[in-house]
Amino acid sequence: MDYQQLHLEVVDNVATITLDRPERLNAFTERMRAELIDACDVIDADDGIRAVVVTGAGRGFCAGAELGDAGGDTFDAGARGRNTQGVNRDGGGQVSMRIWELKKPIIAAINGPAVGVGITMTLPMDIRLAVPDAKIGFVFARRGIVPEAVSSWFLPRVVGISKAAEWCYSGRIISGQEAGDAGLVTVVPAEDLLDRAYAIAGEIATYAAPVSVALTRQMLWRGLTFDHPMQSHMVDSRAIQSLGAMADAKEGVTSFLEKREPNWSLSVVDDLPDVFPNWHPPDFS
Repeated sequence: MDYQQLHLEVVDNVATITLDRPERLNAFTERMRAELIDACDVIDADDGIRAVVVTGAGRGFCAGAELGDAGGDTFDAGARGRNTQGVNRDGGGQVSMRIWELKKPIIAAINGPAVGVGITMTLPMDIRLAVPDAKIGFVFARRGIVPEAVSSWFLPRVVGISKAAEWCYSGRIISGQEAGDAGLVTVVPAEDLLDRAYAIAGEIATYAAPVSVALTRQMLWRGLTFDHPMQSHMVDSRAIQSLGAMADAKEGVTSFLEKREPNWSLSVVDDLPDVFPNWHPPDFS
């Protein structure tokens, strides 16, 4: 895809997605939705990418949905020519679900305002770093709509139901510092934000076995849907049994004993074992 509203770059096994509409504080559009999903597809298909950082161009991360084009009809599917006989999946939710399915660890470096979908799209990311004055807002009730991008599922799991309710009911803007105090983000000085994000991504990309990381990511996120710890125990057991017989486990132990850096050989694209034999996401089509 020819990216027009984001920039994708890969350096030292770390991909950077930069939302790139700085003149509009990187406001979210239908084009950006499609580009973000495509970028995730590209990243998952490339074994040379081992971690991802997402940030925004200019002084903002993402100011939320672009309201200037359709005005009051922004959220009216019928007015925008869509079929209203069924359910139109919201664009932010499509991005969030694609990020949730990503096989690579993904870090949000929130460098400025992150409002509406600009913050909800980061909830399925693994790590969120933000500058102290980031200006974060779950502003949906102030726009006459409701939380989107699967945030009603993710947000309470990150900060608890009471804090999620307070932020969503009021729709007020909170600072990066307040978000940090509630556990939504880790607060980092602006001058250190990207360095910190790349340090985390680089450590993963350099030292961790890619297949181990990909499988661990699935285990952590999918495990949030389990209703009994025995389900996680069975997944753990299948994963240990599968990976224990594969080359990276042998290399991990051998390199440790030989006091050298490991040389991982397994491919996330080709070698990721299926340890969720009964995993079938619901079909709501």
